[in-house]
Amino acid sequence: MDNFWYLDDVNVFKILCPHKFKTFKDCHNFNVYKPKDYIYFEDDHSNKIFLIEKGKVKIGYYTSDGLEVVKAVLRKGDVFGEKAILGEDVRNEFAQALDKETVICSVNVSVLHELMRDNKTFSLKIYKLINFRIRKLERRLQLLLFKDVRTRLMEFLQELCEEYGVCCEKTGNIKICHPYTQKDMASLIGTSRPTINSIMNELREEKLIDFNRNEIFVYKKVS
Repeated sequence: MDNFWYLDDVNVFKILCPHKFKTFKDCHNFNVYKPKDYIYFEDDHSNKIFLIEKGKVKIGYYTSDGLEVVKAVLRKGDVFGEKAILGEDVRNEFAQALDKETVICSVNVSVLHELMRDNKTFSLKIYKLINFRIRKLERRLQLLLFKDVRTRLMEFLQELCEEYGVCCEKTGNIKICHPYTQKDMASLIGTSRPTINSIMNELREEKLIDFNRNEIFVYKKVS
């Protein structure tokens, strides 16, 4: 197996060909996690970044009251723990496996720093990734502070359309196959699960959306 073959699916790494990583053959490994296994905890030492080869990972933190706040649900090809590259000493979030079998590759920050020194374009891609994550969190914070729950949900659905949506050519409707539970969605937009369920049922009655456990159908007039 070629070294770092799995990076082909991660946009930020496409600038580098797999054969260029031969010298780092012994600097990485795969780990397999079961559902609810933690990959790292808050306050763990931050010295690696992680790539999802298979499965899904939840990123979040706990409030002082013990309430879980979900920041993101990531899937195959995504990178997490990237703040270690910027010099983060300890984690301020947790990462938890969600799927039956989640396969993660961990890469030491020292390896990434060496690659970044050797390739300026690669470095730029890394920093763009981090900047994108920061801007996404800032946007979500603005929604929490300044918009009502229904508006937050509608904008979150638009975000899901952009990330996971597939448009039907005949109808113009969008089918979203997403990784979130209603509990995750509620946490991401700062509300409760009963509230988000109630609003989604209202949207269904208004014929704006339809949904089941893992799919949401957004009708053309709101997409």
